Amino acid sequence: MYTIKVSIQQQILQLLKNGKIQKVYRVSTAKNGPGERYGSECTPRGKHIIRAKIGQGQALNTVFSGRRPTGEIYTPELKRQYPARDWILTRILWLSGLEKGINRLGTNDTMRRYVYIHGCPDEDVMGIPSSHGCIKMHNREVIELFEQVPVGTGVEISEQ
Repeated sequence: MYTIKVSIQQQILQLLKNGKIQKVYRVSTAKNGPGERYGSECTPRGKHIIRAKIGQGQALNTVFSGRRPTGEIYTPELKRQYPARDWILTRILWLSGLEKGINRLGTNDTMRRYVYIHGCPDEDVMGIPSSHGCIKMHNREVIELFEQVPVGTGVEISEQ
């Protein structure tokens, strides 16, 4: 059984199987820090599950908008064309909070905030908070994670 632990402070994601660390990935969480409020662009804390997996079979660097492929493949030239775009690439693991009043329901609902673990441009530096609330990973690494974990996998996000 897999579980995922994300440390906001350390900017890492740990993949565990039966409680034992299988892999550690450098990630990037929110530049606005931790928080659960709708519109905050913060990374939500607490217990979550992977509610949906999106992007199976899509090409490396597939661009997503509204959880759907746009038909574009990310390139640095495309980034120069759309410099303010929030790049969601390759795969999406859509998170849903499990703790009522903390990260589930109302103005703190992780799923309604569209918080994901997702791919990003490979030139983005990991280990530095820079996202709009999501957990960003390099593309080959998000594919690796995506292929291992099923829907329903537990994800715990903490400041430590």
